[in-house]
Amino acid sequence: MARVMLIEDDPSVREGLRLSLSRHGHEVDAAGTGEEGLRRLRVTPADIVVLDLMLPGLDGFEVCRRIRAGGPTPIVMLTARGDDLDVVSGLEAGADDYVVKPIRPRVLEARIRAVLRRGGPATEAEAGTGAGAGAGAGAGRVEHGDLVIDRGSLTVSKAGVQLVLPPLELRLLLELTATAGQVFSRQQLLESVWDLDFLGDSRLVDACVQRLRTKIEDVPSKPRYIQTVRGFGYRFGPL
Repeated sequence: MARVMLIEDDPSVREGLRLSLSRHGHEVDAAGTGEEGLRRLRVTPADIVVLDLMLPGLDGFEVCRRIRAGGPTPIVMLTARGDDLDVVSGLEAGADDYVVKPIRPRVLEARIRAVLRRGGPATEAEAGTGAGAGAGAGAGRVEHGDLVIDRGSLTVSKAGVQLVLPPLELRLLLELTATAGQVFSRQQLLESVWDLDFLGDSRLVDACVQRLRTKIEDVPSKPRYIQTVRGFGYRFGPL
């Protein structure tokens, strides 16, 4: 299945999750601190990181930021039930999904599989040129001002500089730009990008949009490309 780096300071929770994930066929490397987890990741990269936010010393938020700064490794964070601020802060730090405590192993396993599935190669529909691709698109190459999206090679550049986008952010950008100008609700994006066919958490969408804006917008607080349609969702411009 996958190589999982589990970072959890509670020994009983850590061992229980390690055994459960191992029974599902994953290769699990477990660490009790953020510092230890980062050291192990530098030696042996993981396919996915399961990260507790409330860690001694280097907390989960900083660990998440450091992992995300180093590359696109998917991150599922573990957080206390009802801690909305932790969820939002963790997603903004770069986490791809979250599971609340007390953790049900089956739920965690399902989230891991879903995140890994989203991080795989884009589907033909995602890579193909959408109806709203705009003029000047050739062989999957779409230009919006100084933002260039090559849907064939799945690369994005801005002002001639190639951007490094984690798989989830790339999937979101491909979905929004396939039909530029179309308004997508958060639920539509959860279904098409996150593969969540139930009433998912819209904070996943909002946090991913915020991270993507920091990379493609000149002024993220005044977005030109990913525009908020208040009360509904998002659309890709400029129109």
